[in-house]
Amino acid sequence: MKKQVHVIISGKVQGVWYRASTKKMATTLGLSGWVKNRSDGGVEALFEGEEDVVQRMIAWCKQGPPLAQVTEVKIMNKQPTGEFKEFSISC
Repeated sequence: MKKQVHVIISGKVQGVWYRASTKKMATTLGLSGWVKNRSDGGVEALFEGEEDVVQRMIAWCKQGPPLAQVTEVKIMNKQPTGEFKEFSISC
C-alpha cells in the first residue's frame, strides 16, 4: 500500500550532509519526494512509496548520516499523490 509522509527533522542536521545522504537513501529505497533545509536550522522532507519502505526511511531519518545529531522527527501522514517521479533536493 502506498504511503506519503511529510517529516521535519530537528537537531544538528545542516552542514552534515543530511540532505545528500537522505537523497541517496531514498533513491536506494525507491522512494519519491524531496528534501530541503529549513530556515530554522532543521531539514524537511516528503517521502512517498510503499508503506514498509517509508517506515524504513523514517527510521533512518531518526539517525541520519554519521555527523548528524537528530533530536526530533515530526511525522505528518498525507494522502499519496503520485506527483513525484523521483527524489530530489529542493532549495
